Amino acid sequence: MNSIEKPLPILYSFRRCPYAMRARMAIKYSQAVVELREVKLSAKPHNLLEISPKGTVPVLQLEDSTVLEESIDIIHWALSGYDPQDWSLSKEDTLRSRAMELVWVNDHTFKPHLDHYKYSDRYPEWPAIHYRQQGMEFLQLLESHLQQNRHLLTDHISIADISIFPFVRQFAYVDKEWFESTNLPRLQSWLHKFIDSSLFKMIMEKYPPWDENNAVIF
Repeated sequence: MNSIEKPLPILYSFRRCPYAMRARMAIKYSQAVVELREVKLSAKPHNLLEISPKGTVPVLQLEDSTVLEESIDIIHWALSGYDPQDWSLSKEDTLRSRAMELVWVNDHTFKPHLDHYKYSDRYPEWPAIHYRQQGMEFLQLLESHLQQNRHLLTDHISIADISIFPFVRQFAYVDKEWFESTNLPRLQSWLHKFIDSSLFKMIMEKYPPWDENNAVIF
């Protein structure tokens, strides 16, 4: 068990999932200690399915058995414990509301466009470039935000940046050459800074799929 000999929150995660990335970044930043259970999506552990039958990741099981099945809830949980740079925008009610509105658009409008673009062979009704153009509308919105601040809503990282970055990264990586050719200089710079950050590199460390017989990963 851990050094203080008491149960820890358990995070079921898959490092390449953008929802998991943002949850892991918030947990690492907040210095929360959790037990990490890396999930192989083709062989999900029964422990995960018992607490969250839908089988998606990330899922966080707290010490009192409360289960958080949404990445944004995991982020809020992490930031409620320790948030030295005020990612949560706790003192800015208006900015906090704007942040959550932007995250909602990312999750419910941009993400479907991203999926259609990345997996366009599954959606033959339109060519990939059609879905890419739909996603571009959101990227242009982000570019306009970055014309006003160094980050999406302020000059420091906020919950908006950390929640949206993994999805922009995934969109850009569908065709990196095309993305770098777009007229989105601020967004490109913003993206590269996150990709090159020590925080992102740490949470992308590769671990073997969890097995109850393996050593615990904190």
